[in-house]
Amino acid sequence: METTAFTIERVLNATADKVWKAISDKEQMKQWYFDLSAFKPEVGFEFQFAGKGTTGEEFIHLCKVLEVIPGSKLEYSWTYKNLDGYSIVTFELFPEGETTRLKLTHEGLESFQENGPDFAKESFMGGWTELIGNLLPKFLAKA
Repeated sequence: METTAFTIERVLNATADKVWKAISDKEQMKQWYFDLSAFKPEVGFEFQFAGKGTTGEEFIHLCKVLEVIPGSKLEYSWTYKNLDGYSIVTFELFPEGETTRLKLTHEGLESFQENGPDFAKESFMGGWTELIGNLLPKFLAKA
């Protein structure tokens, strides 16, 4: 089976500390990411959130923090309640003066393909491109 990891990189007009807080603080994440009821950047911490499919159905995302290097790397598993598949999302930060290069990798996407079109690699690519390429930079500009 072909591996279908997706990677997106963006240089954000914010310091690494500011970007780290945006990707690891529950209150800030709610403003650009998903509405998390709980989140802690601690290995072993489990969290979940709801997302909508293209026809309005709700999918419950189940995640567990796998690795944390404060200010530099955040990695967690990404699965769905009652659906097959297992993937890993990794955020990596690279300070570049007053800006930060953010690299997001989502690997294991092929494990979801049997769950329908909402789980195609293109769907994930569109979602991450909107989040990392649009919503996060807008949030950081006003934060």
